[in-house]
Amino acid sequence: MRDKPVLDVQDEDGRIAHVLTTPIEAEQVEGTIDWPRRYDHMQQHTGQHLLSAVLVELFGFQTVSFHMGSEVSTIELRTGDFTEWQAEQAEERANQLVREARPVRIEFESADAVEGLRKPSQRSGKLRIVEIEGVDRSACGGTHVRSTAEAGPIQIRRQEKLRGNIRIEFVCGERAVRRARQDFRIALELARQAAAPIDTLPEHYGNLRQRLIEAEKERQRLAIELAKQEGAALYAETPAGPDGLHRRVLEMPGIDESARAKAQAFTAQGRGLLLVIGTEQNNVLLACSADSGLNAGAGLKQVLSATGGRGGGSATLAQGTLPEDGIAMLKKQLCV
Repeated sequence: MRDKPVLDVQDEDGRIAHVLTTPIEAEQVEGTIDWPRRYDHMQQHTGQHLLSAVLVELFGFQTVSFHMGSEVSTIELRTGDFTEWQAEQAEERANQLVREARPVRIEFESADAVEGLRKPSQRSGKLRIVEIEGVDRSACGGTHVRSTAEAGPIQIRRQEKLRGNIRIEFVCGERAVRRARQDFRIALELARQAAAPIDTLPEHYGNLRQRLIEAEKERQRLAIELAKQEGAALYAETPAGPDGLHRRVLEMPGIDESARAKAQAFTAQGRGLLLVIGTEQNNVLLACSADSGLNAGAGLKQVLSATGGRGGGSATLAQGTLPEDGIAMLKKQLCV
């Protein structure tokens, strides 16, 4: 029979259930430990004890919860702030203890008599105590390495706010080595693409980002200028109606600053009305010149009241969202 990986293990009222990828037919099976995975978990778990103890030692930050993921692990800390300096200090202290190869021992003590636990246990009877010599004592049923030397190196990756606390992401042991190697490969590839030394990448990409921001601002400025010219040209090719008004309907996918600039340039020519329809979301933009005798905001509000939607604006420029029948009503009202 081929090996079948165990996906999960559950304690069902004293019966240990192993969840496999597929069912098995044999009455008796032999189980073996996935040692690389087990050892990885031992490194992460011991590293968590060490890091949690260090965070209490240095800053008084208590660990609220711990989660071990397949790639990274996390600790939720009872604090509203965790600075980069604090992260560096905690990481440096944890790795100092790794280099000291502090022994990790497993003992069993009565819950009534146990002392010196980092976090009080709510269990009764015999407790399994994991002790890192001179650093930490915690009630824990998990697997651990024999000394802190096996847990390192320890690397704090990033942090985020969560429920008023701080959750930090970290890796230990082989994970930290693999992650550092991957980080270097990424940095090396970015340096190759940028044709710049790795050490100058932050400055290089900071300058590049600033240039992109400036280029985007210039693009937007030019787009507005072009829209204004298009609005004036659109007015010039739109004949006046019997009442002397230049009426026009313009359809485009969406309404943005360029559309508003175009509409305002159209009506700036005098005695003009431009209705812009955003076809993707049924948005409308109504622009009326001050001498048109029409009120854009009032006209839109009237249709909104009759058909629903939302929007508003001034006498010369109004914008909103209307259903299909609302757009048809607005066009009919404006005679466009």
